[in-house]
Amino acid sequence: MTEQTKDNSVIKSFWEWIKALAIAIILATVIRHFLFAPILVDGQSMYPTLHDGDRMIVNKLSYLIGEPERFDIVVFHYNQEQDYIKRVIGLPGDHIEYKDDVLYINGQPYDEQYLNQSKAGIIDGLLTESFNLEDVTNGEFTVPEGQLFVMGDNRRHSKDSRHIGTINSSSVVGKTSIIYWPFSRIDIVQ
Repeated sequence: MTEQTKDNSVIKSFWEWIKALAIAIILATVIRHFLFAPILVDGQSMYPTLHDGDRMIVNKLSYLIGEPERFDIVVFHYNQEQDYIKRVIGLPGDHIEYKDDVLYINGQPYDEQYLNQSKAGIIDGLLTESFNLEDVTNGEFTVPEGQLFVMGDNRRHSKDSRHIGTINSSSVVGKTSIIYWPFSRIDIVQ
């Protein structure tokens, strides 16, 4: 093999590595931007379902091909700097009401099993207090079109639709249900 052939082989190999690296970076960017992204749970608003410091995967694709469903755990843009993670309680057109710590949607009671542990720990009062939105009358609320009513599972310590109002469906980043860190908490949550 001549010196020229060796040089060409090294250059060709170098460019192959550069192409492979560029393709990997492009794929990672597309996957993170359009399909899946990591998120860090910051705070106790979803406790005991999610803990402060849990790391999760956000499925951005789920709402590109479908709509949020009741009780999905979603990540949404609260403002330009902050994303929140909450549970969808009300869909557009839903009439929401709480009576004696029971959720009623369109007059039908719903068992929120994900709250059982929190409710068992309540000694005085209710886990879910009355809503304090301007549009609420006697603890009742109807979700406007194009909006979602979201709440944290830690009802006594959650800044959610009871405080910030409904969220625009277009602000939802995606659905999340997979905890991947810390290792001891790896789980699929509902």
